[in-house]
Amino acid sequence: MSDDASPAAPTGAPTSPRTFLVVVDETEEMQAALTYASCRARSTGGAVALLKVVEPAEFQHFAAIGARMQDESREEAEQLLQRLSAEVVKLCGRMPILFIREGKAQDELLRLIEDEPGISILVLAAGTGPEGPGPLVSALTGRMSSRLRVPVTIVPGTLSADDIRRLA
Repeated sequence: MSDDASPAAPTGAPTSPRTFLVVVDETEEMQAALTYASCRARSTGGAVALLKVVEPAEFQHFAAIGARMQDESREEAEQLLQRLSAEVVKLCGRMPILFIREGKAQDELLRLIEDEPGISILVLAAGTGPEGPGPLVSALTGRMSSRLRVPVTIVPGTLSADDIRRLA
């Protein structure tokens, strides 16, 4: 064996593609995370997963009204995911994996990452307003960071789509 021979890849090593998880909402900066994740998935042969968390209905006084509000929220979530799925297909060429969870966003995000071992990287975008980077970015880079089993990529929300495509 020569000195310049590289070691062989371990046999039986998993070769599953990376899955980039994006938490979707209606914020402007979320688009930066979606674009970055989609472009990284395309360049690495990976996949994109989209998570939409539906917060529980606040109005619980009448059960029927609360249930209707929850149904409407879920329908809006499904429509948002379908619209964003089309963007992901354009950017990376593959249909994303879709998740809708009901509950508190931070809790459901951590639960999904725990439940889905195929998720490799969480991609978030930092908010651009005076209120800071956003509640998820703040929580997951602070007090909740020890509960994560995957790396977090934070995309500045101020980057243009062209800038993101060059970086990804």
